[in-house]
Amino acid sequence: MKQKKRWEDLTPSQRAAIVVAGAVEVVVTAAALVDIARRPKRLVRGPKRWWLMGFAVQPFGPIAYLAFGRR
Repeated sequence: MKQKKRWEDLTPSQRAAIVVAGAVEVVVTAAALVDIARRPKRLVRGPKRWWLMGFAVQPFGPIAYLAFGRR
């Protein structure tokens, strides 16, 4: 069985890519949360509660909300 890679086993560019991807995910999720909190429910397609539950599916939930959930 193949052993999992550890952080120390990754190249500097792989580490940087992971850090950047994580930062982008945090920013997109924060932007979606701020938007859904400020946007009136009449301007959101579907119940806000469903969109918030969808945010748990990272990174697709927040991206889907920003792309399709707003009127």
